[in-house]
Amino acid sequence: MAFPLPRWAAALPIALLLSTGCGRAEPASVAVLPLASSGAIFVAQHKGYFAQEGLETELKFLDAAQPVALAVVSGDADFGATGLTAGFYNLAGKGALRIIGGQSREQPGYHLIAYLVGNKAYDAGLKTLGDLPGHSVAITQVGSTFHYSLGLLAERLHFDLASLRLVPLQSMSNMAAALQGGQVDAALLPGTLAAPMAARGEAHLLGWVGDETPWQVGALFAAQRTIEANRSKVEKFLRAYRRGAHELFDTLLQPGPDGTPQEGPGAPELLQILAEYTHQAPAALHGAIPFIDPAARLLVGDIRHQVAWYQRQDLADQTVSPEAILAAGLVEPADEQPAGH
Repeated sequence: MAFPLPRWAAALPIALLLSTGCGRAEPASVAVLPLASSGAIFVAQHKGYFAQEGLETELKFLDAAQPVALAVVSGDADFGATGLTAGFYNLAGKGALRIIGGQSREQPGYHLIAYLVGNKAYDAGLKTLGDLPGHSVAITQVGSTFHYSLGLLAERLHFDLASLRLVPLQSMSNMAAALQGGQVDAALLPGTLAAPMAARGEAHLLGWVGDETPWQVGALFAAQRTIEANRSKVEKFLRAYRRGAHELFDTLLQPGPDGTPQEGPGAPELLQILAEYTHQAPAALHGAIPFIDPAARLLVGDIRHQVAWYQRQDLADQTVSPEAILAAGLVEPADEQPAGH
């Protein structure tokens, strides 16, 4: 299911180009999910930062990470921004895709994905993350970011991932329904779903992935052919993206003394922008925006770990090389941080 770009937002780049005399705009398309993790792109689009780089940008909204990667491979989109999965690495390993920057991360103090336990399982004794072995856990798909998060947790708490019964349910709404109905004992769900469920007494919140196992969830990427044929276009995209990321970070994601994000001046405006693109109320986005590096830096060491982990699970081809899928001269490494591995 694709979400159309608001009419006013689609027209903004053209209007800005005409008003600033920048000349003819270069078309660019970006495949994204309508989630807060894509917030830097939404800010850059809404405020005309892509247009100021000479790009007439179209956002193509898709409903899962794998279709985003496939859209870039097929040429339906020039750029993609989404979570890193086994499917992405297999496509990238064949030379079709290259990571050009970092997007969202699981980071301590930032609430992206929660561990939730159903009421029946909680009452029966599933009260801590260490109690998960022997229980069923809902995920979207095998090889998904949810799957990898559980793999990191198993490494950190020293239990066998095979001791969990993973139940792939394809969508987050299916996962929430299965947890509420008692068909699964636990689930990993985004904070925008998890917090309200816990508040209504429909499930118990055991913690957050970012606090337990920080890792590089999402990335910006492009087709190798795009980088080779039009590197300047890629550089323009990254410059505009970083402007949006800096503004988002400075306004909504600056860590406070306790490590949690603090909202600054201009927060209501940016929350309204995110609400327009994510189809959520601004109030629902308070405290539910993941960490997004303001300079699009990437945890390169974690990329290596992800590839190796997927290969050990026989979900990624053994020929995939982490170094080969990073766009040389475009990716800026981030300082590595303690993780669950």
